Amino acid sequence: MIESNLPKGPNRGKKRLGRGEGNGHGKTCCRGHNGAASRSGYSLRAGFEGGQMPLFRKLPQRGFSQARFRKPCAIVNLGDLEKIPGDIVDKDSLKAAGLVRPNATRIKLLGDGEVTKAFKVNVDLISTSAKAKIEASGGEFISE
Repeated sequence: MIESNLPKGPNRGKKRLGRGEGNGHGKTCCRGHNGAASRSGYSLRAGFEGGQMPLFRKLPQRGFSQARFRKPCAIVNLGDLEKIPGDIVDKDSLKAAGLVRPNATRIKLLGDGEVTKAFKVNVDLISTSAKAKIEASGGEFISE
């Protein structure tokens, strides 16, 4: 017999609705008599308080969210560049080495780690510490 890692305990079956009056879930199927909640396809909007002004509309709006204007970028550390076979670091080589996802649009290089060879780096963004370490090792940053 196969051992299961599921917790032992009572397993309650699905509530069987509309199967006659004997089980207590017949006729109206636990929905009551009238109103929107008794109809099929009804779903309550999040935050709905029965027509009362919802709490999220009573509270003042505070602050500013950068989320609408943020441009996401994939992050690569200098220490990870050792996984790249050649000396050219660009989107294609980073994707081929598995350091960024195939759908990455912008890439930022951060200065965490050490550089052992001279890389020619062509990425969208680079930190000042990463740029200094690359130039110190004899590499260069090519910006388009």
